[in-house]
Amino acid sequence: MKLNDLNDLYTLASEENNDDILKEVDLSIKELRNLAKKNEINCFLSNEVDPLNAYLEIHAGAGGTESQDWADMLRRMYLKWSDNKDFKYSIVSEHKGDEAGIKSTTIKIEGNYVFGWLKKESGIHRLVRISPFDSGARRHTSFASVWVFPEVDEDINIEILEKDLRVDTYRSSGAGGQHVNTTDSAVRITHIPSKIVVQCQNERSQHKNKETCMNMLKARLYDFELKKKEEQNQNSQVSKSEIGWGHQIRSYVLQPYRLVKDNRTNHESSNPDKVLDGEIDEFLEKSLYQL
Repeated sequence: MKLNDLNDLYTLASEENNDDILKEVDLSIKELRNLAKKNEINCFLSNEVDPLNAYLEIHAGAGGTESQDWADMLRRMYLKWSDNKDFKYSIVSEHKGDEAGIKSTTIKIEGNYVFGWLKKESGIHRLVRISPFDSGARRHTSFASVWVFPEVDEDINIEILEKDLRVDTYRSSGAGGQHVNTTDSAVRITHIPSKIVVQCQNERSQHKNKETCMNMLKARLYDFELKKKEEQNQNSQVSKSEIGWGHQIRSYVLQPYRLVKDNRTNHESSNPDKVLDGEIDEFLEKSLYQL
């Protein structure tokens, strides 16, 4: 209806050569197009867990400092994206690299439809660049894995038996920093049947860290069951078996050319700097459209 009205208004303004009205019509059409796109995306965010907050895990692959620096770059990319969306985030657990970067991190991101937006980001991310850590300025390929899980709503009942858990406490490792409190109360919980491991070190209270771990474990178990029901778990486990060649979902090439390419949707960007600065919505949208 509105589009028809704008079409009629455009026809009249064109006949009268009214540039002011033509500009207003053009602006209105752009607004209508943006609204249509937003509604289209919402159709792909209709799963019951899509509106939930999310836990995002990043793990460096083999390769020492190179991969650990790449994992840190990915963390920065997702935090920048969260800032752009005005989402709130907190680092639950993090292990610093030996020389640079991070070995692993777990981030909780809170906001409307966070999990829906990020659910297709799980997989292996590949970086090709001239290494800043190589005195010979050679080109290196690095890998890191990203896994995203929904924060389970209180209405969703996940049964966890005490006998199936192994609870370990330890002192937080790494350099700490503004995001992580280095304390003696870090908690690691292993769910023995599924072999899922979660850990938290950002609270000074062991009780609070354990509570956060239990929430994360519920999220992981719920996601595990979802994938089983969707008959995706087998493929997921295969892709988790090796953080390396043949399993990447997206490649970020900085040398010898500059390109970010998603291997599932074939969507590309020739501006990797913008992508690594958190402008990843185009990639997220394309992955949502893919069934």
